Amino acid sequence: MRKLLPGLVLCLIAGAVSAAVNLALPEVSALLVAILLGVVVGNVVRLPESLRPGIAVSAKRVLRIGIVLLGLQVVVGDIVGLGWPMLIVIVTIVGLGLVGTLIAGRLLGMPWAQRVLIACGFSICGAAAVAAASGVVDAEEEDVATGLGLVVLFGTLMIPAMPLLVSLLGMSDYDGGLWIGGATHEVAQVVAAAGLVGPDALKVAVIVKLARVAMLAPVIAVLSLLVRRASSGAVGTGKRPPIVPLFVVGFLAMSAVASLHLLPAGVLAGVKVVQTLLLAAAMFALGLGVRFATLAKVGPRPFVLGAISTVLVTAIAWAGVALTQ
Repeated sequence: MRKLLPGLVLCLIAGAVSAAVNLALPEVSALLVAILLGVVVGNVVRLPESLRPGIAVSAKRVLRIGIVLLGLQVVVGDIVGLGWPMLIVIVTIVGLGLVGTLIAGRLLGMPWAQRVLIACGFSICGAAAVAAASGVVDAEEEDVATGLGLVVLFGTLMIPAMPLLVSLLGMSDYDGGLWIGGATHEVAQVVAAAGLVGPDALKVAVIVKLARVAMLAPVIAVLSLLVRRASSGAVGTGKRPPIVPLFVVGFLAMSAVASLHLLPAGVLAGVKVVQTLLLAAAMFALGLGVRFATLAKVGPRPFVLGAISTVLVTAIAWAGVALTQ
């Protein structure tokens, strides 16, 4: 524990700073602040080796605890209240977004792990999905860094772009909220974009986005099964991932607790603060692994795939909203 403590403390302090920025500026995601802070520190400061064990734990175990607590934000009743047509649209957004991004990445000649991370991040819930998928597919640090960087870049661009498109297309605030929640990458980015449209858009956009977050559990479970099947016939592939990762089970359990209203609102608010702190600490740890020199080597293909995936998910979400309203 003494070996882990210095790195853990550093990541938690960075997470607390990022959470404080989010409290002061709710439209700014604590996770994205933490990633950017990690990138800056990782490229400017030479960290001592004594910090590495704690940073590694933050990037994996702390991350998974944060994802488990994220389940408390997913209330099944709120999601069902969107209606079955919209729920089908949300599943379609995630499903076709994943498949389309994977196919486009293959056509671009990109490695499978890198394609998976980008597909999950853009189709489900941004940085948390990239990080969750990275543990299942055993992605390289370079691939994780690329996926996180793309989520920051394209998700930030969508904050001004989505309200502008809603206005140009003459959509109502409600429909615009459905579209923003179905297309935008991070929860905080959804809040920022939908807030520019109006309060009606903001309320429904967050619910739609949390419905996409709920898809994280089944997607990661299916991904784990695919990896197990692919590695079962290979020689020397080492330990295979579990059929259903433990943090996915925890995520579903926390969602059940929230849906059954077993915890008072005050406790849920406190846990949300802790969850934000833990995820921000994990994102800072992941951000430390992002090297500008490494990103420069990946070339333009990941950025092209990020653009394709953004357009694809946005188009599917728009078509779904148009057909159901």
